Order: sequence, then C-alpha cells, then structure tokens
Amino acid sequence: MAETIFSRILRGELPCHKVYEDDKVLAFLDIMPLSRGHLLVIPKEPAETVDQLSDESAAAIGRVLPRLARAVMKVSGATAYNILQNNGAPAHQAVFHVHFHIIPKLGADGLGIGWKSGRLDGADGAALAGEMAAAL
Repeated sequence: MAETIFSRILRGELPCHKVYEDDKVLAFLDIMPLSRGHLLVIPKEPAETVDQLSDESAAAIGRVLPRLARAVMKVSGATAYNILQNNGAPAHQAVFHVHFHIIPKLGADGLGIGWKSGRLDGADGAALAGEMAAAL
C-alpha cells in the first residue's frame, strides 16, 4: 500500500485531534471539515479499499461507528448526519487508506450530494442478486 497521510498519523509522525483509539481503529477530527464535528474513522490495518480490508478490521470499525456517531451528534448538536466511505479514485477517494467520514448535517453545513437513480428491472435484479450471492 502506498504511503498516505493516515499512515503518518498512525505512526505518530503527524498530529491529529484524536477522539477514539483501540488496537484496530483510530478516529480523529477531519482538518478540512464539511461541518463542525466531522470525524474520520480509519482501520489501523493498511488497506486502500473496503474489499481489501480483513473481516476482523471491518468488524472493529462496525462496532465503533454507532458509538462515534452518537458522540458526534451529542457534541455537534446535529440531529442528522452522513456516514460516507469511498473506494477508488473514480468513486472520489482522495486518501488511499480505508476511511469513513461521519459528517454532521447542521443547516447548510455538511454533506451535499446529488443522487441520479435508475430503475431495477425485476428479471435483471433476480439475475444480478443470484450472481452476487454466488460470488460470496
């Protein structure tokens, strides 16, 4: 895996405003926040995308995301938030180390997205679901 700013934070070479840490996960404030309380949650395991992450590290993140979201909401005063996670440059990933954003929605501050949805055909959906289930 390529060297990233998160690698340097994990090694203690760069400072961060740490909110949470255990043996598998580190959470800290984003230095370029979309809103007050914007938090980054990263695995300590080096992996660029979620599909490259071990089940153990993924489970560790999954265990702490709800607690971290509650803390973000309590402290920021937000009643809504987004959890965002991008995989690969075409999907807008900028730092190539798995990371989740917890972004409080505070009025106009927070994540703004456009969602161009399509329509799933029943037969195509059944075939696609079958292929994905077989790939597991």
